[in-house]
Amino acid sequence: MYLNQVEKPCSGGQDLLLYPAKRKQLLRSELNAEKVPPSPLPAPKQIPLLKGCPAVMPGDFKEKVAELLVKYSSGLWASALPKAFEDTYKVKFPEDALKNLASLSDVCTVDYISGNPQKAILYAKLPLPTEKIQKDAGQAHGDYDIKSMIEQEYLQIEENIAKIVDTYIENVTVPPLVIPTEASPSVLVVELSNTNEVVIRQVLFSNYLGSWDLFLLWVDSFVFFSINYFRYVGKDYSVAQELMEDEMKEYYSKNPEVTPVQAVHVGQLLAVNAEEDAWLRAQIISTEENKIKASTLYFVCYVDYGFSENVEKSKAYKLNPKFCSLSFQATKCKLAGLEVLSDDPGLVKVVESLTCGKIFAVEILEKADIPLVVLYDTSGEDDININATCLKAVCDKSLEVHLQVDAMYTNVRVTNICSDGTLYCQVPCKGLNKLNDLLHKIEDYFHCKHMTSEYFVSLPFCGKICLFHCKGKWHRVEIANVHSSRALDVQFLDSGTVASVKVSELREIPPRFLQEMIVIPPQAIKCCLADLPQSIGMWTPDAVLWLRDSVLNCSDCSIKVTKVDETRGIAHVYLFTPKNFPDPHRSINRQITNADLWKHQKDVFLSAVSVGASSPNSKSGNTPILGNTGENFRKSLTDVFRKSVVDHTRSFSMEELPPPIHLSKPGEHMDVYVPVACHPGYFVIQPWQEIHKLEVLMEEMILYYSVSEERHIAVEKDQVYAAKVENKWHRVLLKGILTNGLVSVYELDYGKHELVNIRKVQPLVDMFRKLPFQAVTAQLAGVKCNQWSEEASMVFRNHVEKKPLVALVQTVIENANPWDRKVVVYLVDTSLPDTDIWIHDFMSEYLVELSKVN
Repeated sequence: MYLNQVEKPCSGGQDLLLYPAKRKQLLRSELNAEKVPPSPLPAPKQIPLLKGCPAVMPGDFKEKVAELLVKYSSGLWASALPKAFEDTYKVKFPEDALKNLASLSDVCTVDYISGNPQKAILYAKLPLPTEKIQKDAGQAHGDYDIKSMIEQEYLQIEENIAKIVDTYIENVTVPPLVIPTEASPSVLVVELSNTNEVVIRQVLFSNYLGSWDLFLLWVDSFVFFSINYFRYVGKDYSVAQELMEDEMKEYYSKNPEVTPVQAVHVGQLLAVNAEEDAWLRAQIISTEENKIKASTLYFVCYVDYGFSENVEKSKAYKLNPKFCSLSFQATKCKLAGLEVLSDDPGLVKVVESLTCGKIFAVEILEKADIPLVVLYDTSGEDDININATCLKAVCDKSLEVHLQVDAMYTNVRVTNICSDGTLYCQVPCKGLNKLNDLLHKIEDYFHCKHMTSEYFVSLPFCGKICLFHCKGKWHRVEIANVHSSRALDVQFLDSGTVASVKVSELREIPPRFLQEMIVIPPQAIKCCLADLPQSIGMWTPDAVLWLRDSVLNCSDCSIKVTKVDETRGIAHVYLFTPKNFPDPHRSINRQITNADLWKHQKDVFLSAVSVGASSPNSKSGNTPILGNTGENFRKSLTDVFRKSVVDHTRSFSMEELPPPIHLSKPGEHMDVYVPVACHPGYFVIQPWQEIHKLEVLMEEMILYYSVSEERHIAVEKDQVYAAKVENKWHRVLLKGILTNGLVSVYELDYGKHELVNIRKVQPLVDMFRKLPFQAVTAQLAGVKCNQWSEEASMVFRNHVEKKPLVALVQTVIENANPWDRKVVVYLVDTSLPDTDIWIHDFMSEYLVELSKVN
């Protein structure tokens, strides 16, 4: 075994020249006695060649080569000749000289090691001593031994080079995966080891409620269960990965010089020839010998997919460094709200069955190395919260209430009545007893322990279970909708009631009670009155009020079950008050059929005051309302926020309107936001400096109207009201009354026209009449067009809608009604660092180009 010398041609290069170790100088005729490899090239002083170096002439070239080779009596690698030649003579080496080494045979001896000319050794032609007479047989034998030795040394050189390359690959750092900045990237869930380690991949980007989309790939059942593996999806993620894998397939399939790796170590990166001729990046986890097949198996993790498997040695190749520039695409995330059940193997199976191989929207709660997320399935009509669904699936089944058909239940408490007559009841059972016991323990715990900031909810998210104090006791609530950092909707799990509350009023469940508390199933059972006449149709406000006055929060009612609809999750029951049980003719079902309760009054409706528990896309009409005879419960909620400032009989003057919003004078600039843009002739602007005040107002309206007193209202056209639109309360102008129970309204702060159920309209109280209406209709100055095409309107919307801009006021058109004021403005987009875009110039140029095309 001989050591080799390595020479670096220049300071900034990557190429290395390797030469055999220098041996005792021997004559060519002595090589049959002592076979030696060629000697190394001394490391001369590195002098870079000048661009103007003269080219050597062919005649001079051979002489210089012969002169140079004399210095290397042990021979010189042909590949090292150009460097040695240029360093010695300071002239360029002829580019094609190595391609025809036979032309040098008159000045040197060329010994070919392989078919590659650069793997030949050059020897100077020296005169043979007269006393040395070689025999032909001996000479031939000596030449064979020399060639054999040289081949062995060359293999050793290649092995050393391979080690250097391996070291280089191991030192290559794969860049970390960057969490997308987009509001809603898609992700693919690939693996689940536990809910704290879910592997995901990003798939594509959408704009869903400030969330991402996600695709779940894999789930493993390990001890801890709070993380999924997933992949992000998008141009810089899954698309880039697909391109890289195509390049890997091209490189490894069509490069015959690439061979399977011979030796590996734990942690080494490989390229694996997987199923369907795919080439994937993988990392060695362990190795083992397959005694049956007499082969070596590598246990690898596919770093872009998150799952692991055994692969045969013949399918594992060294990973070329050019495939290390893309971050590993499989990353981990934690599923929020499931951390406490991380050791529950049943939860792993539930999450796996619901998520693996599917695409989800993902809301990121905490951006970290392992982000905390909530998954949403948006494939159906309603968005499904996967975290909450999984949590419900692992509730303690022994604590559930299973109503039996024809069974009678006493001591039933009616906890909530919805506007469509749906009831929520509590039936005495093991689960209810355990819940009440835990709530008493929590009350004692908080009473004895000082309430510190650790029990305040700092990170609210949909599906989170926490505590709310009302009517002198703690209640379990689930966050149903987050409006802002201050206000959100919660559903009382054990009463079915829904209300809007302040985030500051919620409390975390103490850790010592958390697991016991969240595995208790909701104790509110959804019911409806059985065998009501079909002629009743839609429930009237009078019927809802009568039912509420009769049974709401009565703790000793009784029910008889006639049917259980498993698909809808509702039980059909006969309901009895204590005095009328068990006579079916005196049941609530019979009493409520009184005809006077079902007379529909024209344009008079009972306003719904609670926020629906379902998502904005929900088609359910089961909007709960707070009880009237349960006055203590409703008032206790009201007291949390404010005393009602409106008397039930008070009349509202529709002339008490807020002052008109301040607008800049003609020729002045103002910062604006464009919430709605139809076309350049009609769009809506909001003064930027007032937007924060509007957000505060919206939060206060949500909190107020969720617990405000219910009243019958006679709605009128062209009057101002409060209306609930998509789970938020808005100040609106009522534009029209339809015959199907809907009304047309104009949002006075956002400029949108909406259709809402007349039940969702309430008077606008004085406290919400102070802030000027924020929506101002506008027209774009500097461009004229009698009728805007849909294509031109779309171009305009794409450039201005939902964007902050600068407006230069040209004209202000005043009107007595604040919603009829109008401004003509120039719009300027100042978001670019180097230039401002005047929208009227852009639209004018667009119209010119469009006319040319037409």
